[in-house]
Amino acid sequence: MYRFDNDYHCGAHPLILEALREHNDEGYDGYGLDLWCEKASEEIRKHLDLPGAAIHFVEGATQANFTVISSALRPWQSVLSPATGHIHAHETGAVEHTGHKIELLPTEDGKITASQVREVVEGYRDSEVQEHITQPKMVYISFPTEMGSLYTKAELEELHQVCRSYGLYLFADGARMGYGLGADTCDVTLKDLSRLTDVFTIGGTKCGALLGEAVVVGNPQIQTGFRASMKQNGALMAKGWLLGLQFYTLFKDGLYFEINRKACEYAMRIRKAFEDEGVAPYIDSHTNQQFVVLSRRQLEYLEKNYVLQHWEKIDEDYTLVRVCTSWSTTPEEVDALVSNIERI
Repeated sequence: MYRFDNDYHCGAHPLILEALREHNDEGYDGYGLDLWCEKASEEIRKHLDLPGAAIHFVEGATQANFTVISSALRPWQSVLSPATGHIHAHETGAVEHTGHKIELLPTEDGKITASQVREVVEGYRDSEVQEHITQPKMVYISFPTEMGSLYTKAELEELHQVCRSYGLYLFADGARMGYGLGADTCDVTLKDLSRLTDVFTIGGTKCGALLGEAVVVGNPQIQTGFRASMKQNGALMAKGWLLGLQFYTLFKDGLYFEINRKACEYAMRIRKAFEDEGVAPYIDSHTNQQFVVLSRRQLEYLEKNYVLQHWEKIDEDYTLVRVCTSWSTTPEEVDALVSNIERI
């Protein structure tokens, strides 16, 4: 069986395993204050327009999300999120557990707009009972979104401007950042994200590493006390050098961008194969996640040889399915799936 249900079913890129083996018997300082976290931060900063950025490494994306939010917000403040946002739909109330309300904004493609943010914030500003409701203070987005869609640079500029106008933080969850940057329609760079957000993450877990996320904190207000917040939230890893070494390996020669761009190319081959058979994409995604609606017969046929993710039941006969490539997907796996799609 070939797996196309997620992008984290394999271990790590061979170069990372080689680096871990090579340095396994060496000793380093703890809690992210080591040579490899420093070198990884240096490599990442080469792609930023933010010399003063603080870069931290944590184990997982959910951990990164609730640590950022709980560190940035006061107890009475809330975060605005798309209704499909990972912090709402897939994190078991982790943000609410830290004491912060998530205010949901409706979305059809996983994205939200500056006008939606403006409407909510002006509603709070005009309220006569502000002490009885939470104050919107942060906007959470994903790049790419949970549905594989991408914000354009112009859309990010608009969100940036509205957040600046009303004093909100803009936070971009980049658990799948590599696949967003690797999409053929992407006009955004890490330099753009460093300029247009207050904080964002660069995912390793789903993008070639064994585990780990890099948290890039640009806004000095959020930088203050962030390591203490990491420790309080269980995100300050004693063997932090293991994370730093992985990100150094991913970024030192452009490996991160290469392997994730290839996954997007494979995903577009799969998308075209479905389109050639009359199965249109459910969302216009150019990333590694492709969503299609399949009949029961089509799904049963493909699932004889492939593991796919059942995303949502449309009705008794049709299911929305996610087909997901990754850094570990091989040309042979894609060839086989395309061949089977041609017979559905």
